[in-house]
Amino acid sequence: MSHFLDRLNFFDKVKDTFSDDHGIVTNEDRQWEEGYRNRWRHDKIVRSTHGVNCTGGCSWKIFVKGGLVAFEMQQTDYPRTRDDLPNHEPRGCQRGASFSWYLYSPHRIKHPLIRGRLLELYRAERRAGKDAVAAWAAIQADENKRKKYTSVRGLGGFVRATWDEVTEITAAANVYTIDKWGPDRIYGFSPIPAMSMISYAAGSRYLSLIGAAV
Repeated sequence: MSHFLDRLNFFDKVKDTFSDDHGIVTNEDRQWEEGYRNRWRHDKIVRSTHGVNCTGGCSWKIFVKGGLVAFEMQQTDYPRTRDDLPNHEPRGCQRGASFSWYLYSPHRIKHPLIRGRLLELYRAERRAGKDAVAAWAAIQADENKRKKYTSVRGLGGFVRATWDEVTEITAAANVYTIDKWGPDRIYGFSPIPAMSMISYAAGSRYLSLIGAAV
């Protein structure tokens, strides 16, 4: 309310002039400037990159405030590779510059999602006493059950599941497919090496061990 009353005074401003009326001094509420200043304040700067499955893996200055990423800026201290080649700077695309928006976005998926109809079918088979592979096999063997969840593909209907559930379903589906059709019917995607060698090695090693296509 006080800010509103202050603004009422703007209709009848008292102006102090200087420099032969070329300059004006006014008494106005300028608290909005503090909001802009706070936007770029930070506690520390750390060096990092973005795990977005990108081949560049560019280095970024991460400005941290209150334990959260406030904003990012490209690093400019890359070593020169050859004297006859230009410097790499600046490296880092707009996708990286806006990554903190994605990091804290309400639309970011932080939990496993699975089609609701499939999860209901799987849970029902597990409650009936079947193990994971037998439960998955029972769903695949019943044409009506399969059609119940495959017929709504592309229509949404995803629900949140636990990590244990989706891991179990994935493993059961892999075992069932290998047993019925062979390991070469499984195709997996592992993050590219430029993103993370550990992530890439974990996925590609698993697929190689079971004889799947990479």
